[in-house]
Amino acid sequence: MAARHDSQDDPSEAGSASLPDFGDHIDLMTFEQILEMDDDEEERDFSKSIVFGFFEQAENTFKNMDTCLDSKDLAQLSSLGHFLKGSSATLGLTKVKDSCEKIQHFGASKDETGTTDVADKELCLERIKKTMGPLKRDYNEAETILKRFYHDS
Repeated sequence: MAARHDSQDDPSEAGSASLPDFGDHIDLMTFEQILEMDDDEEERDFSKSIVFGFFEQAENTFKNMDTCLDSKDLAQLSSLGHFLKGSSATLGLTKVKDSCEKIQHFGASKDETGTTDVADKELCLERIKKTMGPLKRDYNEAETILKRFYHDS
């Protein structure tokens, strides 16, 4: 008797196996929660609107951060870091979230963990400037990955 091979028995056919490897830029479990809200898994209109809305929001926030760096407005930088941290965390953009959290702490005159006060305003601004490079790079990499996922690259 010949053995049957059903594709249903293949675990690679189930669950998140159909999603690409997002690497360490995007937390798959978090992003899947957004995808679960889509009515149509082919079009993915709902999740796409959330993701592309985030792209617009992030670009505007980066412009505001650059302006606040020029005006040395630590409090507003902290607020913007907090704002973008929440949005990026919702989508599972872990590297972006982590950099935004650092900016939030530096803007509040703290160290990168938020546990130790830092009295030197210029040092905090310098740390934010150094964090902005990796933040924008990680954002651009995540944006590329997600645009490719939504076939919009």
